[in-house]
Amino acid sequence: MTAYLIRNVRVLDGEPTDLLIRDGVVAEVGAGLTADDATTVDATGLVALPGLVDLHTHLREPGREDAETVESGSRAAALGGYTAVCAMANTSPVADTAGVVEQVWRLGREAGLVDVQPIGAVTVGLAGERLAELGAMADSAARVRIFSDDGHCVADPRLMRRALEYVKAFDGVIAQHAEEPRLTEGAQMHEGEVSTRLGLTGWPAVAEEAIIARDVLLAEHVGSRLHVCHVSTAGSVEVLRQAKSRGVRVTAEVTPHHLLLTDEAVSGRSGLASPALANNWSPASSYDPVFKVNPPLRTATDVAALRAALAEGVIDVIATDHAPHAVEDKECEWAYARPGMLGLETALSIALDVLGPRWDLIAERMSRVPARIAGLAGHGLDPAPGVPANLTLVDPAARRVIEPAELASRSRNTPYARMTLPGRIVATFLRGEPTVLDGKAVK
Repeated sequence: MTAYLIRNVRVLDGEPTDLLIRDGVVAEVGAGLTADDATTVDATGLVALPGLVDLHTHLREPGREDAETVESGSRAAALGGYTAVCAMANTSPVADTAGVVEQVWRLGREAGLVDVQPIGAVTVGLAGERLAELGAMADSAARVRIFSDDGHCVADPRLMRRALEYVKAFDGVIAQHAEEPRLTEGAQMHEGEVSTRLGLTGWPAVAEEAIIARDVLLAEHVGSRLHVCHVSTAGSVEVLRQAKSRGVRVTAEVTPHHLLLTDEAVSGRSGLASPALANNWSPASSYDPVFKVNPPLRTATDVAALRAALAEGVIDVIATDHAPHAVEDKECEWAYARPGMLGLETALSIALDVLGPRWDLIAERMSRVPARIAGLAGHGLDPAPGVPANLTLVDPAARRVIEPAELASRSRNTPYARMTLPGRIVATFLRGEPTVLDGKAVK
């Protein structure tokens, strides 16, 4: 295993120092380090973060390898600064058995670019009718600890209660896609002024908020761990704030696109909640399916509430909801397009825009807390002697134009095409081995 001497790097918000990586761990931290056998990396002007951890990634394999594979998604993750990702269960076949989650886990190990931790389905086939093999998946080689029917809500309250009770035995987590389906049937975008103007059926905010309110009460009653996926409304933030004040064991995530884009993007207007980025970008046209996502893009008021909640800690993590789709599933009429956006290679840039260069806070929201929620030992740890060398080096002064054809994903459905974003991942290390150097994937 090659040793690496990273010179003159800032660790989070600290002063420039050196890091020596040897045998997969950070061996030394300090100014003026030397190591004749080490490969030197000049990190002047760069910031070292603990490797990013994504709680919400769609890798599509098995079943939709035309859109993404574990390998291609892992490469996109590494280029985005990630060292671990949690792979959602809505594959084909669904990851609702020990056999399927072990397949995904082994594909991740073979790729060797990030640690791929499978998320198991809550219900068989994501159908919401009976519990999947939660215990078998937890006991499998993949050691599943998070379960989600993402893309579908566990709408039956009795089934949701049983799931929360079941995973409590091994301190598991139920991650809910909060959407009351009877309120969103036929919905195409956020219900509001823009949907009325465009003539599209609306997806009301209350459909999310009602499920979150129900589920935090169930989690409080059971005493189990609940995680809320892709929170998107100001009302949801208030429900979460109240639940946390009562000590409910609930955590929540927000996506980069819900922190930056509003429903106006669907109309062909800017739809950007960031004055710093708005001057150099606008959507190509109205009704562009690249902006179709579930939950939908919300209003500027919602975005402001999400940003504030993220900084405050009411929302615990940024999770990408990286959702690659084949060309035919996105470049079609709005009504027939699949919902979802790419996110792995651009998430840190959006975090920089939202939080600013507050590196310790970025590490908290994108590495430490998600690693704790997922139970990923060795991840989410700040660079220090003896710590596994899972880290990423960022150039905060860099600016880059997002070109879809240059992304590592097999899909091209990024909402940030032609946008100039801040920051650039220069290097990513997984247990001391580089997966990215000089901004390029090593393998």
